[in-house]
Amino acid sequence: MSASKYAQVERERRFLVREVPRAEPWARRAITDLYLEGTRIRLRQSVGIVDGQVEVVRKLTQKLPDVLPVGGRRGTITTMYLDEAEYESLSSLSGRWLTKERLSFPPLGVDVFQGRLAGLIIAEVEFSDDDAMLQFVAPSWCRAEITEHDGLTGGNLARIAMLEPGDAARALAELRQTIDPVAL
Repeated sequence: MSASKYAQVERERRFLVREVPRAEPWARRAITDLYLEGTRIRLRQSVGIVDGQVEVVRKLTQKLPDVLPVGGRRGTITTMYLDEAEYESLSSLSGRWLTKERLSFPPLGVDVFQGRLAGLIIAEVEFSDDDAMLQFVAPSWCRAEITEHDGLTGGNLARIAMLEPGDAARALAELRQTIDPVAL
């Protein structure tokens, strides 16, 4: 059996954002992630309003990034959709929690982090092919590209979010120092 038999290719670029765009977002979703200890697996619950109705999506995801020479991140993603009982059962596993609100400004999703990561805003965009990913020009409200910055991945941010408040603030400040200060 091929390792990628059930996986899909995922292409994305990520950007640090100083402030949320002033326009009204196309959609809003409250996202709670649990990065399972000792794995590359994330449990997610996403809640939003779709056509006037509350929509809850629960899923278990594994992302396996490839290394590209420049201009984006490509990898494989495998997702299983869960019902409420399956989600509740898995949410008792050991891991690190992360909460954020995702605002949709197509083609970008803008994640506004909460809790100890409050003030951190990251935009991401996904692509159907490598050429589109490499040719994408981010809007002016996107600052430094952080696609290849492993310190700002969801798993690492979940680790920081679990630190004591002062330690989390210091860890975020150290990460910001590794990014072009002009962009901040």
